[in-house]
Amino acid sequence: MTFEECINKNMPILMEGALGERLKREYGLKIDGTAAMAPLVYKKEGRNALKEIWCQYINTAKTFGMPFAATTPTRRANRERVFEAGFDEGIIKANTDFLKEVRAACGYGESMFIGGLMGCKGDAYTGEGALSEEEAFNFHLWQAKLFAAEGIDFLYAGIMPCINEAVGMARAMEASELPYIISFTIQRNGRLIDGTTINDAIGKIDSKTERKPLIYMTNCVHPSIVIEALSQNFNCTDVVRRRFRGIQANTSPLSYDQLDGAEDLKTSPPKILADGIESLKKNNNFVLFGGCCGTDNSHMAEIAKRVCL
Repeated sequence: MTFEECINKNMPILMEGALGERLKREYGLKIDGTAAMAPLVYKKEGRNALKEIWCQYINTAKTFGMPFAATTPTRRANRERVFEAGFDEGIIKANTDFLKEVRAACGYGESMFIGGLMGCKGDAYTGEGALSEEEAFNFHLWQAKLFAAEGIDFLYAGIMPCINEAVGMARAMEASELPYIISFTIQRNGRLIDGTTINDAIGKIDSKTERKPLIYMTNCVHPSIVIEALSQNFNCTDVVRRRFRGIQANTSPLSYDQLDGAEDLKTSPPKILADGIESLKKNNNFVLFGGCCGTDNSHMAEIAKRVCL
């Protein structure tokens, strides 16, 4: 069964939990360079740490009989940053090849799907440096086409704060001919960072693409924030219920400006996080469940236990 078929059949899919925070805090790896985590695949310690973390998450998916989705650590590996950091386009292939190796090593075969992770050009938490629609299409097409050439399962745009760049990103992903997902940076007020409502954001992107995103979702946010955002009257619509269907959750309910750059790890017990995730599955038709900042495999195991049935 393909990734798209799993989504369309409402089959709960487990995504990976945190990578970046765990790599820094548990393995002591430095990942604050221009291309962020993407160059880790060129270093033995980076490959070993990534494999160990991914295999934990994969084994959790196996335990609960769930399909598993992982994305390459390449949100910052856009054309501008890759060349500025001294690499070339081969960094995209290196990351997809490595994730394929992990899939083979962990023995989950067709039940594991590989996604190419992309992101906005500027700041995902403030919207600073956001591109216009046409600028975004031209800028992100380079990475989308490189991913498509590697035979992966889907594309994933993480924490998109502004609608115009999200539209251009969607058009670039559409051109790749791969299934793709747009994940928004959302706030308690039910809006993206630029003030666009979730409902309106979905409507605009759907209207601007012929091959629309497979689903929409959010990441780097606590379930309680998402629940409040979806309860806003302007988001209580059929289109939001049908199209907004996933989360990669933070363990902290603090806002983006409180969390961004925090010195200490903001976390909470797995059960508390899973309570919110379970609510989103039950009440909001969610089908894709992963973790972000503050999560580890204990959080993902509790989430999987709640959503696998």
